[in-house]
Amino acid sequence: MEEKDVLILAIESSCDETAAAVVKNGREVLSNVIASQIALHTQFGGVVPEIASRKHIEQINQVIACALEEAGVKLSDITAVGVTYGPGLVGALLVGVAEAKAIAYAAKKPLVGVHHIEGHVAANFITSYPDPASGGISGKIPGGAVSGQPFVQQKLEPPFVCLIVSGGHTHLAIVKDYGEFEIIGRTRDDAAGEAFDKVARAVGLGYPGGPKVDLAAREGNPHAIEFPRAKVEGAPYDFSFSGLKSAVLNYINRAKMAGEAICVPDLAASFQNAVVEVLVGRTVLAAKEYGYGKLAIAGGVASNQALRAAMAKACEENGLRFYYPAPVLCTDNAAMIGAAAYYEYQKGTRHGWDLNAVPNLKLGER
Repeated sequence: MEEKDVLILAIESSCDETAAAVVKNGREVLSNVIASQIALHTQFGGVVPEIASRKHIEQINQVIACALEEAGVKLSDITAVGVTYGPGLVGALLVGVAEAKAIAYAAKKPLVGVHHIEGHVAANFITSYPDPASGGISGKIPGGAVSGQPFVQQKLEPPFVCLIVSGGHTHLAIVKDYGEFEIIGRTRDDAAGEAFDKVARAVGLGYPGGPKVDLAAREGNPHAIEFPRAKVEGAPYDFSFSGLKSAVLNYINRAKMAGEAICVPDLAASFQNAVVEVLVGRTVLAAKEYGYGKLAIAGGVASNQALRAAMAKACEENGLRFYYPAPVLCTDNAAMIGAAAYYEYQKGTRHGWDLNAVPNLKLGER
């Protein structure tokens, strides 16, 4: 007898994206609707938690309705409801968790809480995506129909080594099974994405810093300025970016005091090159020393073109298979939450109506 498809309605609201998606069997995205708040927060130079929470409340019902409509399914067709419950901004998380609980209760569907970072990793499991050509967002509010050629990715299964890089997190993990992680490296101070944001702010590139630095760096010389690459004594897979960040800020301050012009593209390219070199070197080293032939990247910084190109080159040179999500699946979205929720659902994970937001939830915690 053929197994029935599992359809997950997924909700993501951990920071400044209100998102909902319908994911089939953990691999196929039927819809992925994102209402971004970037334009709203740009004027403040970063995310304002209270404003983010209020905007989630305003948008979440419409986002979910669009996701169901674009997927061509009704709430009664859904197998389970998945939702991010941490880590993230507590007020923002609460909006998504409350909505997911209400829907699951009213529709009599199982509720599956998902760790946001595990969602980023699970983005690599998605093999079919409806419309990457248009940026991959099938329905920024107001919603629109899915169109274009489907995105097809080679199927990735555990075990593998995964580099997780975002604004708030930098981890190197062995993904032993779906939802089972061993952390072998982490940042000792700033996350990689945090360093991007601070450098972008210092040179006036604005918010969000990661994409702005990536774009500026394409016009610059990555070897124009020699910035430090920190090593952590006794921890070959750990990261430290505070020294690099300080070196960049000191370079900017010295140039300003001397009345010298700063070539922003060269500075961006040199800074980015230092970050990428460290991330790639430690990730490939871990894959080789632990004996894993598959390597993946995840998180917002995983959409960085220089990182993707350098990692692909290093993997080819070292006989490793390299996996990475479509760019829209690197930044916060609900499709990745749906993929993670599917595997948790298959393992029997169910959450009760007491599920709450956990803003400081650690990777691997439940």
